Amino acid sequence: MAEPTTNSKQSAHEMGVRDSKGNSLPMDCPLPVENESRNFIEMEIDRDLAQKKMASVNTRFPPEPNGYLHIGHAKALYINFSIARQYGGTCNLRYDDTNPTREDEEFVDAIQEDIRWLGFSWANVFYGSDYFDTCYELAVKLIQKGAAYVCDLSRDEIRAYRGTLTQPGKDSPYRDRPIEENLDLFVRMKNGEFSDGARTLRAKIDMASPNIVMRDPALFRIIHAPHHHTGDKWCIYPMYDFAHPIQDALEGITHSLCSLEYEIHRPLYNWVVEQCAFEPKPRQIEFARLNLTNTIMSKRYLRQLVEGGHVSGWDDPRMPTLCGLRRRGYTPFAICDFLSRVGVAKVDSVVDTAMLEHCVREDLNAVVPRMMAVIDPVKLVIENWPEGKSEPVTLENHPNNPGMGTRTVSFGKELYIESGDFMEDPPGKFFRLRPGGEVRLKGAYIVTCIGVEKGPGGDITRIRCTYDPKSKSGEQSRKVKGTLHWVNAAHALPATVRLYEPLMLAGQADKENLMEGLNPASLIEKRAYIEPALANFAPGDRAQFMRVGYFCADTAHTAKAPVFNRTVGLKDSWKG
Repeated sequence: MAEPTTNSKQSAHEMGVRDSKGNSLPMDCPLPVENESRNFIEMEIDRDLAQKKMASVNTRFPPEPNGYLHIGHAKALYINFSIARQYGGTCNLRYDDTNPTREDEEFVDAIQEDIRWLGFSWANVFYGSDYFDTCYELAVKLIQKGAAYVCDLSRDEIRAYRGTLTQPGKDSPYRDRPIEENLDLFVRMKNGEFSDGARTLRAKIDMASPNIVMRDPALFRIIHAPHHHTGDKWCIYPMYDFAHPIQDALEGITHSLCSLEYEIHRPLYNWVVEQCAFEPKPRQIEFARLNLTNTIMSKRYLRQLVEGGHVSGWDDPRMPTLCGLRRRGYTPFAICDFLSRVGVAKVDSVVDTAMLEHCVREDLNAVVPRMMAVIDPVKLVIENWPEGKSEPVTLENHPNNPGMGTRTVSFGKELYIESGDFMEDPPGKFFRLRPGGEVRLKGAYIVTCIGVEKGPGGDITRIRCTYDPKSKSGEQSRKVKGTLHWVNAAHALPATVRLYEPLMLAGQADKENLMEGLNPASLIEKRAYIEPALANFAPGDRAQFMRVGYFCADTAHTAKAPVFNRTVGLKDSWKG
């Protein structure tokens, strides 16, 4: 089936090159069009270029490989990669692997897969650990110039000495150690003579600084643990605040774009750059992080959900991870569209999840076929239909895109329709099937209900109907108000359909004890009937189930055991 070449509803973006599943291909993730208003990062970069502070714009995306990327990380990813591409520069992928106790190659590989899936490609892949030798050498130089010292205070003691927001800190009793003693102790730290936490290397800045971050922050700490990238070479590791500006400078990063929580760390970033005498100097600019309603954005809590068995894994479709969203059926284009609409701000805020769902729904509406599946089936029997007769019905694959072609399904005596499409005593303006009422069955005939059969518990087991042989779609003009989707009971295939709701109950995602706020109805599995063509979908293929919602074939989907995940429903609740 061919894909549409344009989509007027997505005028805020260029249409990226996409594959048959609607995924952006690696070279062409959608970017904002040039006539959109400039955000504050772009204006800062424009000024820097006008003042000839740099010849090109180079950024980096520095995830820590201690978990899978989620939608919040995607904002930082999108900003860094798209800014570099917009200005004709480069963006490096650099793993922030300065803590060996939390990192794993599994996450390294997953991060690269997610970046490619979103449609971006990096100029270089680096590891923070690639710079450990340089960080050590620069730390030695700071000691030699009297700008750093080895401190014997414990973590709790350092915290007590640090002071408060209203009270200055106190100097460590080890702050004035002779340079030679500091050098000797630092070498012995590197050589493994001391236990974890016994000593730290600290910057000598200002214990009375109004910015607590600047009160002699730690630069190196002792951790006796193997590293996923460097093995057992090191037992001391640089702190992020020390390593990151060094890495940026060595890679020629011009603009270090990061989320707002790092704003208070910017003076330390600049201090490291100045003390190490880097030229040209990288510049840190902060933007508001992404927060979504009823969505957990903490990797620590996401890990608890996985390890506690509350979800099936990092790629559970209820998770905000990119692999979870991918498995649920979200498209890279829709995610990038959403991130562009969210924009770049200086103040944190909470975005309604309905906006993300709107972008997904809008994108899928343009590119996926319409097919028939019955989620809550009840049997409909056409009593005047000839026994054993099966008639082909031709259906369009997309009402607004003839290029996607048509398909043929079979129509027969016994069908399945949605149980909710029939009511014995309906309210006013109920235009579906009722006793004595008539509806059209999609692409086929008009039927009239003449009675029902019920089971011992009073549930309806069969809806008895007759059909009008002269009412076939496209062959006569008689109109009825209701049109229902259906599947032929003789040929329809059973399938597992998973219906997802938010993982967190409303208002619970920002509570401390998150596990108490889990939504017990976040996953409902149903036994459904689908038209046969859906069984031939490959995992990741998407379709709109007519009148039900958008669905994606799960990773566990096979032709013999079809499994579909609901991506989003048809109803749009976003008021943008």
